[in-house]
Amino acid sequence: MQSTIPILKIHLVPIDSTNLETYLTVGTRSYREHYLHLWENEDPTPYISHGLTKEVVQRELEDRNNLHFLINHDTDTVGILKLVKDCGIDEIPKEEALKAEKIYFLQEHSGKGFGKQVLQYIEDFARSIRKKTVWLDTMQKGNPILFYQKNGYTIKRESEVVLPRAKPSEKAMWILTKNL
Repeated sequence: MQSTIPILKIHLVPIDSTNLETYLTVGTRSYREHYLHLWENEDPTPYISHGLTKEVVQRELEDRNNLHFLINHDTDTVGILKLVKDCGIDEIPKEEALKAEKIYFLQEHSGKGFGKQVLQYIEDFARSIRKKTVWLDTMQKGNPILFYQKNGYTIKRESEVVLPRAKPSEKAMWILTKNL
């Protein structure tokens, strides 16, 4: 008798003033769980202060080009997502490209299939607003590159972390794209 593995379904909740603190808490915690090794003295303050503070996210929420979500499963928040609707890269104009800027999961919820569902959501959303390409940055080292490639993303070119106090040995990134 074959056993079946249940598919855990996620849903995305847009960020507003009522859930902003949860977004910041989950975003900061998940970032710290996965990326401390990138920073001198394992201090990700340059990244957190650049993209995961109340002031920064509130400002981004006023710009309709930025979309922020909680990634929820049942009643648990398992991660966060940030999309930039009109965001070109190199020769691809902003009218044709959507950037997946943040896809972070809490460590305890990683590896459960949520990432694949989030990518599917991103791609479906991009198609719905007539985008031809989805793109994102990922570290050259580690497993995420393999995950994205398995899901149809290809390496476009090299990039690097440009924030201060990133370890030189960890700055290397890839820009990945997926044509829709």
